[in-house]
Amino acid sequence: MKESTTFGELKKSGYAHKTISKEIQQNLIAKIRAKEPVFEGLWGYEDTVIPQLKKALLAGHHINLLGLRGQAKTRIARSMVSLLDEYMPIVQGSEINDSPFQPISKLARDLVDELGDETPVSWVHRSDRFFEKLATPDVNVADLIGDIDPIKAATLNLPYSDERVLHYGMIPRANRCIFVLNELPDLQARIQVSLFNILQEGDIQIRGFQLRMPLDIQFVFTANPEDYTNRGSIVTPLKDRIGSQIFTHYPQNIALARQITEQEARISAEDSAVIEVPDYAKNLLEEIAFAARNSEFVDAKSGVSARLTISAMENLMAAAKLRLIESDLYRTAVRLLDIMSVIPSITGKIELVYEGEQEGADHVARILIDQAVMNQFENIFPKIGKLEKEGVKTPYTDIVRWFDENQLHLNYLDKDLDYRNKLNSIKPLVSLVDENTGDLGDGDRYFCMELVLWALTVSRKLDKFENESSFTYDAPGIGKYYSR
Repeated sequence: MKESTTFGELKKSGYAHKTISKEIQQNLIAKIRAKEPVFEGLWGYEDTVIPQLKKALLAGHHINLLGLRGQAKTRIARSMVSLLDEYMPIVQGSEINDSPFQPISKLARDLVDELGDETPVSWVHRSDRFFEKLATPDVNVADLIGDIDPIKAATLNLPYSDERVLHYGMIPRANRCIFVLNELPDLQARIQVSLFNILQEGDIQIRGFQLRMPLDIQFVFTANPEDYTNRGSIVTPLKDRIGSQIFTHYPQNIALARQITEQEARISAEDSAVIEVPDYAKNLLEEIAFAARNSEFVDAKSGVSARLTISAMENLMAAAKLRLIESDLYRTAVRLLDIMSVIPSITGKIELVYEGEQEGADHVARILIDQAVMNQFENIFPKIGKLEKEGVKTPYTDIVRWFDENQLHLNYLDKDLDYRNKLNSIKPLVSLVDENTGDLGDGDRYFCMELVLWALTVSRKLDKFENESSFTYDAPGIGKYYSR
């Protein structure tokens, strides 16, 4: 069919005109019947969001994706492009993707009336059938719908009453395409009103022109519940015209969260080949995000974006890469002390409540890291008791006693052999990790050793002193633990 260059050839090829809704439905049904994935890369939505999306599309609805930031709303919208036909025929030269079977612009109508089957046809790839607009306060009707172009009127010597002087906005140019309007509540109410006819009757009016332009568009809106109180809202008649509202959510467990981070983090193959990231390190990053979503210092209504862990993973790899460069190493593994390099990723991704503001963003980030360390620690090792009876030995007694006579100094720039030798020198620590973790790779094993020491500092069994390049673990009471 794509070889057709005229309207007549297109008809002979057997091509049948269909609406974009019908087109999406047919391709969706074909994928489902072929057992092909419909929406790829949307981890954790298989049993919640995706079934609702399928039903909305089969119903031919416009969709509003409602969820907190960093919940893949835009990714969902962009993935719908795969449900379009690979190529779509249009009247050649049309600004609004006129179908030769149902031309709606004056240019296309005149061409088809004049040339008939000889009307030239061009083809548009589905990648060019996705339009996206971020709703900002400065967006106006002319941007979205269109306006009279006085320069065109003067150049063509046409009166303003002539349809040819119209300059089409983004929505008419998205005819027979997917149009995504992000952050809909941020759009001024008077601009939202201009969408009423488009959603219900499928037509537009520009500057009082009495023209009926039955546009064929699949609309996808995105909105954040926080916006309803902070910046704006979706006007009720517009909301009423959107067929399906689908709620998105954050990943519900660490495994799903890890899949999202690994998929989205920009880590080069070269870095992955020389930097080992222990599984426990990956889990810890996700634990930080989970801790933030449950923290009394973080605004739960604002949410904690999945971008927090994505950015944190990139920073974590950068810390290890810097060690490779500065220490002239060939390989290294991420260490727990590297985790402090993710603080900038945390402070920039969380909105604090009043109590959090009083603590300070940097301090809250450290508290979240402590909580994440303890959550992971207690999944692996016995809990550390708050109070201990005199003379009663715990799994951690020998480790704490070791520090009565010794001090552990871990430097960011320690070579891997030096770093491991320092940890191996604490024999009770080695025994504890081996007893509770079984067979682990070196990266995870030494990460767990640091995890135990960090947990002992949070529980005030040890002290930890920190500067820009090192951690020092010591017996309690000598100094003040940094986050207390």
